[in-house]
Amino acid sequence: MARIAVNTRLLLEDKMEGIGWFTYETMKRITIAHPEHEFIFIFDRPYSKKFIFSDNVKPVMLFPPARHPFLYLIYFHWVLPLYLSFKKVDLFISPDGIIPLKLSAPILNVIHDINFEHRPKDLPFLHRWFYTRYYRRYAHACNRLATVSEYSKQDLVKTYGIDPAKIDVVYNGANEKYAPLDEESQKKVRHRYANGRPYFVYVGSINPRKNIANLLRAFDAFKKEVASDMKLVLVGNKMQDNSEVNTVYLQMIHKQDVLFLGRVSTSDLKEILASAYALTYVPYFEGFGIPILEAMYCDVPVITSNATSMPEVAGDAAILVDPHSVKAIKDAMVNIYSDHDHRKELIRKSKLQRKKFSWDLTANKLWESVEKVLQQKM
Repeated sequence: MARIAVNTRLLLEDKMEGIGWFTYETMKRITIAHPEHEFIFIFDRPYSKKFIFSDNVKPVMLFPPARHPFLYLIYFHWVLPLYLSFKKVDLFISPDGIIPLKLSAPILNVIHDINFEHRPKDLPFLHRWFYTRYYRRYAHACNRLATVSEYSKQDLVKTYGIDPAKIDVVYNGANEKYAPLDEESQKKVRHRYANGRPYFVYVGSINPRKNIANLLRAFDAFKKEVASDMKLVLVGNKMQDNSEVNTVYLQMIHKQDVLFLGRVSTSDLKEILASAYALTYVPYFEGFGIPILEAMYCDVPVITSNATSMPEVAGDAAILVDPHSVKAIKDAMVNIYSDHDHRKELIRKSKLQRKKFSWDLTANKLWESVEKVLQQKM
């Protein structure tokens, strides 16, 4: 039996983002599948009992809440190693990339991507300083690394000089709630959110890396070219500086057809996505791009970027565009709107592509990484 500690600070009830969902879906499966091991889930604030997946999970809450770069340093570099040393753990897993730099126990670290190394100005100063100062050290200090795409693996190898043999690719999955909706249900959703009109949808945070400004420009150009009542629905929290998005939005001719919904529940998001005409998701940089997969599970065709990991996830089941080209994004919208046969073909291909990704596969791959580290310890 091994005693395995897990950084679960991003398991936040009704507030989970991508890494939180990765932690939830993998650790739920792993802890249930391996009752022979003890798992210590380490939270930095009061936690929900629904995250204690099985009897072999022992929760603990440590102080202070790690929600700011300076608090990261106190929590991960001082408080956490003291606790882990006291508990004599056999392995520490961190699904969010941050680890103690001095720990006697082996570490499996999950770094989803290093977008901040390529687009540092997208982040507030203190977060930029923390990520660019410490993540290289975190990548080297752990015993083994997992990441969510072959692109991210090669990026870690090239940017940080990590031995590729140390890195395992552990693809993301999609929440099982994402599934197609019947036409009558879709009509109800469209009436609830888009005045009954068809819509393109974007899912994700509203920040510079996500390329919302060019998406808005492309949608305006689409509306100019095509006589359509199509709308654009954007689902996600606004994050740091969005001055360019605000400026572009105010200059749009068809701004009345753009709907910012903010953050919605997973159950609402599933319905909104499954009722869309197409997903328009064209970030400059992604380590994986979970919305691509979620749309495929909903039988919704995808327009996405030809950059970083997104072609790897989309395969031949999406229209790939240059995220820097407003014309390319607009042309893809026109194509998917006017060519119904192509739209159906994309959906058909997506049913095959999505089979390559599931949370069961993710959990199995992550457990293989765990076993490699435990075997090294022995």
